[in-house]
Amino acid sequence: MQTNHEGTPEGSLKIVLVHNTYQQPGGEDAVFEQERQMLEHAGHQVIPYCRTNWDVESYKGMRQLSLAKGTIWASDTRRNFLHLLQREKPDLAHVHNTFVLISPSIYSACCQAKVPVVQTLHNYRLMCPVGTFFRDGKVCEECVTSSLWQGVKHKCYHSSHSATAIVALMLATHRLRNTWNREISCFIALSEFARDKFVEGGLPREKILVKPNFVSPDPGARTGNGDYALFVGRLSPEKGVGTILAAWKQLPASIPLLIIGGGPDQAQLEAQAARDGLTNVQFKSHLPREETLAAINNARVMIISSEWYETFCMAIAESYACSTPVICSRMGVMQELVADGRTGLHFTPTDPEDLARKVEWAWAHPDEMRAMGREARREYEAKYTAEKNYPILIEIYKRAMQGR
Repeated sequence: MQTNHEGTPEGSLKIVLVHNTYQQPGGEDAVFEQERQMLEHAGHQVIPYCRTNWDVESYKGMRQLSLAKGTIWASDTRRNFLHLLQREKPDLAHVHNTFVLISPSIYSACCQAKVPVVQTLHNYRLMCPVGTFFRDGKVCEECVTSSLWQGVKHKCYHSSHSATAIVALMLATHRLRNTWNREISCFIALSEFARDKFVEGGLPREKILVKPNFVSPDPGARTGNGDYALFVGRLSPEKGVGTILAAWKQLPASIPLLIIGGGPDQAQLEAQAARDGLTNVQFKSHLPREETLAAINNARVMIISSEWYETFCMAIAESYACSTPVICSRMGVMQELVADGRTGLHFTPTDPEDLARKVEWAWAHPDEMRAMGREARREYEAKYTAEKNYPILIEIYKRAMQGR
């Protein structure tokens, strides 16, 4: 087999894959791992560079000052990362997340080493300190339309003026340095809706390419009608699970609901369900991926009740892979991914009465829901498999390297 000058097979790439994992595992962590496996399976040499936010727990007392400084610019990380780049001489670096320990200082190291950078935009943190455009139960874009200090004023990050100020200062510093525009070769937005939001926030449209997430391995299409409605995701305010429970209060007990996931609102939501006598609602905390996909495969419908601007929604792609139709909020990316009446149904965001009507319709029309499930599976096969995703990612890499 022929090799290039770095000893990797001819035609393959050497890629540094960067990710700062969260304390609570989520979609970004799963996407990072899936893309790593996909690239390695295709014969590319992948060098993971990872940190975990669990390490934050070790920062006590005066060390918290160094953590605050490092969030803005981590000199030790930059130095270590530059040594890695100089030693390995990769073709490019693909960054998923730098928050909070890696910091944006690594982009400067890539620039010095002349290594092009691809950045996946999993959330809106480049424009919003909390990364969600969500505050006080509704969409908020004041950090774009006004200034980042609106986030500090409202204590958006961890309900803290000081914590939010640190993130806002990090964003302001790198806007002043022009870090995002000057040191990142290409951005990956996960949907057209998200791309438009990032352009509104000041990123150059010509550098933002759209590549959705994917589901691999293929869990396979379901065979029956499904026995229950399902929610899968983080139990936090922006996910709108309270709206789901309010809808279930209006539905007959013969329609069961399974909620899979943990998060800050779990105890509150379980108490709400108990208080309202919702004996047909069952909660399960985080399940292994295989068990979660099995639950999706056995559901009649997936409920996506998000009240924020999702950049993508893995639960929709996973539902499509299982041929499970989706009932989703009529807002943002959900409208882009779910075709109303073809792969699922839309309901008015935050409106439990409208959601209850759509769920009742789904239970009264099993044939139509089965047909939507078949359409959902076709959508998966057309857009959300690893085989469809891989060439899009490689084209983005090629574009980034041509710009070098």
